[in-house]
Order: sequence, then structure tokens, then C-alpha cells
Amino acid sequence: MAQPPPAARAGTPALLTGWGRTAPSAATVVRPRTAAEVAAALEAAAARPAERRRGVVARGLGRSYGDAAQCAGGVVLDCAHLAPGHRLDPAAGTVTASAGTSLADLIAALLPHGYFPPVVPGTRNVTVGGAIAADIHGKNHHADSSFGAHVRSLRLVTPDGAERAVSPAEDPDLFWATVGGMGLTGVVTEATFGVLPVETSAMRVDTDRVPDLDSALAAMSATDDRYRYTVCWIDLLARGAALGRGVLTRAHHARADELPPARRRAPLAYAPHALAAAPPLVPPGLLNPLSVRAFNTAYYARAPRRERGRVRPLTGFFHPLDAVRGWNRLYGPRGLVQYQFAVPFGAEDELRRVVAALAAAGAPSFLTVLKRFGPGTPAPLSFPVPGWTLALDLPAEFPGLARLLRRLDERVLAAGGRIYLAKDSRADPETVHAMYPGLAAWRAVRARVDPRGVLTSDLARRLEL
Repeated sequence: MAQPPPAARAGTPALLTGWGRTAPSAATVVRPRTAAEVAAALEAAAARPAERRRGVVARGLGRSYGDAAQCAGGVVLDCAHLAPGHRLDPAAGTVTASAGTSLADLIAALLPHGYFPPVVPGTRNVTVGGAIAADIHGKNHHADSSFGAHVRSLRLVTPDGAERAVSPAEDPDLFWATVGGMGLTGVVTEATFGVLPVETSAMRVDTDRVPDLDSALAAMSATDDRYRYTVCWIDLLARGAALGRGVLTRAHHARADELPPARRRAPLAYAPHALAAAPPLVPPGLLNPLSVRAFNTAYYARAPRRERGRVRPLTGFFHPLDAVRGWNRLYGPRGLVQYQFAVPFGAEDELRRVVAALAAAGAPSFLTVLKRFGPGTPAPLSFPVPGWTLALDLPAEFPGLARLLRRLDERVLAAGGRIYLAKDSRADPETVHAMYPGLAAWRAVRARVDPRGVLTSDLARRLEL
């Protein structure tokens, strides 16, 4: 006799925010363990009368900065609890992993075998499902594109309870709508993607101080094709001739013969750990123009003018902030807003104007990074476009922040650019619709697999996706 489908797990009421700790909303959190339990939760939500249906969205480790993994009054599926596990296929150069697997766990599991994820963002505390939903990018986009470019196939539970296998060849419209689709086309339960062979757990890094933004743009344009990874920290409070000065770092995975002799005995050794924790309560105003200017000045002065071939731990290059648990609390009780935008090649003048506007406003961002994007994917809501991207963190309490960012939105849109949905917490729907010309095609796919609008989020409602 066939077994009845599993009932949806009971949920727990919770108040949720994104990593920026702004705009909290209450939802019922359900922790499915299997794809069948995901399907049961979606079917239960779909069965509710329309007037009582507040929707469902999946959530990983909560590292979207805004409201992408919240659903006020609805159900949030905590997919970090999906049955863990991964299967490495060295012959194919791929790994198949549960959507709830974190990149932190995956890195720790892959490195002893000489492999590394194809793309990692600025934190390793991201799930595989979240990496696909946000189509994450890293310091190697100019060389390797975004995470979705490396996904060979995925398993997706749609609101009708069906578990579908999709890939660039099998239902490509649904596959690419899911990549970068912010969890609004279905719940990813498993994915197969390519991995990168490496000899060590270290990086070989070249560093240069660049005196201004034009020097940074010129250096990156001239040399990015020689490096797999490139990023430039920008001093956003520098003005005048020093506008946009920064520290440019470029790197490759170190070969075994490039390690110091003591490290060659265990070239793939990897033991990341948090060195400190942010205090649970931080007073307002800790990060202000004076304190951030002092930090930026000291950081720029301490950076090498020119250094070549330094061997650094992988964690220090990719994930320095992960060394401080709860670092988002440093922005005070009102939280932080991360603003990330991209503009195409040819819009460098507009990029300069944006940096100048932020500097003139005294925007106290100590973590401002510039990267160069290469070709994107066919995903209609994927963020990267060939060009430049700038990301910055600002205290939500900064005076005039909303007005300042609205002005920047207008500049970015006029330049043919866009903002990153996984970082957004405050944009308006008209602006975002204009920035993403593939939105209509994405909506058509979403309507096909979710005609009753079961999958939604605070972000989807706010931006009228």
C-alpha cells in the first residue's frame, strides 16, 4: 500500500530580519527535513483560502541584507535544515549538494580532496539554495561569471507539490528563472554544480595601493585577465585628488610549490574559526564619519604600496568579516543598509559621479568594494552585467540616507545599471522594474509554475515582482 504523503511540519512563530537587521516581520517558521516535507508545506499553504493566503518563501542562513527571506504573516521554510549531504564526482568535476548545505561546510568537505566551490561571495555562511536564488558572485566574476553559470542541474519543488529536475537543457526557462529568482519560482532542494581543482588552501596575492578611482579602474582594466580573483577596497570618504583611492588585491589559488616549506607538508589544511564576537549591544553612532574616516586612513596607510606573491590563508582573502561573529551588530540597533549597484562598461563617468556624491555626503562606509564584472548568465533577474559593481555598507541611522540612495538609484538607472535584489531593502518598484528588462519574461515563467501566487516574500510584495 502506498504511504500517505507526509504532513507539513508544525511551525514556530518568529520575528525575522535580513542581515541588515532592518524591517522585521513576523512569520511562521517551518523546518522541513526532506523534499517531501517541502512539498507538503507548499501544498498546505496553497490549500488555504485566498483571503487567508499570505504565501511562503524559503530561507537559508539569513544573509540577504534586506527582506528577501521574510514573509509577513505567511510561512518561511528554514531550508538550512534540509537533509544535509554532498556527493563529489571527481571524474565529472562536480558536486551534488543539498540546498541546505552551507558553503562553509562545503569548503571544509571539498578542500581535503583538492576542490573549491566555483564562486564564493564575501561570506561563507550562505547555503547552496541561497547561492542559486541570489545567483551570487564573487571576486572572480570577470573570469568565471556567477554561481548559476556553474550549475548543471537542480531539483525544484514547485507549489503544486511536484519535484522537478531542471537544467539549462531541461526546462531552461524555469531553470534560468530560478537562478537569481529570489526563491519565487520554487524551493531548490538539491543542486549539481562544477567545482574548481586546487592544490592548496592558500592564496597567492598581489597588492597595490591606488591613489584614486581612475587609477583603480585603469589597473583593473589592464590586468584583470591575468588573475582569477580581483577586488579593490575603496576609501569612500576621500575627496579631491584622492577621490576613490583604494587598495587593489588580485590573487590565484596558490600552487603547492609556492607555499612556505613548513606548509607543504599539509597544503590543503583548513581550519577556519571566528576570532571574536561583536558585543550583543552596540550604542548608536559607533560607525560615524569621524570613526570611519580614521579607520579608512589607517587602513590605506598600512597597505603595501606594491607587494607581489604574498601567500595568505584562504579565509583571510575571501571572508575576513567571518572572523567576527555578528559583525552586523556593530552598526547599532537600527541596523545597516548595504547598497550594491552595477553599471555597464562605458559608464565610468557615472560611476565617478556616484563615488563623488557619496564622498560629498560623508557616507561612513568602511567596507566599500569595487569589482569588475564579466559576462552574465541568461537568468532574467540575475544581477551582474558586464561592467563595474560597487558595494557599500551604511548605518541605517545615517541622516538623509533614504534621499541619498534614491538619487543614486536615478543615476544608476540612467547609466543602464541596476541594484542587487539580494542586498536591497529600500528601493521602489518602478525603479527596479526599469532596471530589469527581463522581468516580464520571468513573470511569465513564475505564473506558469505558481499561478496562485503561493511563493512570495516581503521583497516581492514591496517591489511588486
